[in-house]
Amino acid sequence: MKILTLRKFLIYTCITSIVVYTFSCNGTTNPNQTASVKFDQYFVRGQQLYETHCSNCHQKTGTGLGRVYPPLNKSDFVDKSPDKVLCVIKNGIAGELIVNGKVYNQAMKSPGLTDIEIAEIATYIYNSWGREKGIIEVLEVSKVVMKCDSAGIK
Repeated sequence: MKILTLRKFLIYTCITSIVVYTFSCNGTTNPNQTASVKFDQYFVRGQQLYETHCSNCHQKTGTGLGRVYPPLNKSDFVDKSPDKVLCVIKNGIAGELIVNGKVYNQAMKSPGLTDIEIAEIATYIYNSWGREKGIIEVLEVSKVVMKCDSAGIK
């Protein structure tokens, strides 16, 4: 009697394991869930990179620093020129920049970031302070930053 009960238990355990494995590892994933996880990763990493490379000048809140460094949180430049923003993050900028009608002329050196790091920072910037643009894909960043110098976008 004990052997029969043990055998039933083992069969039940095996069937349950197969069913659980089949439904949890069947190779299909919810694209929305995958995109959400990727967005979350870009956003969190972007925030960390922003705080390391950008917040000293643009402030943690994105408000900028007086007339020295422009704001990012409420910025017509950021809102209207996403390709230029990517180029500035990649290459830095020297010379005048007009943001919200004010002239800024403090040079920004290139922080030496990779395309994925730029995509993560851009994802953070474009999804903070009231913006909801979604993920900025690294392939998009790569295409844009390849054109920065040749197109005169700096």
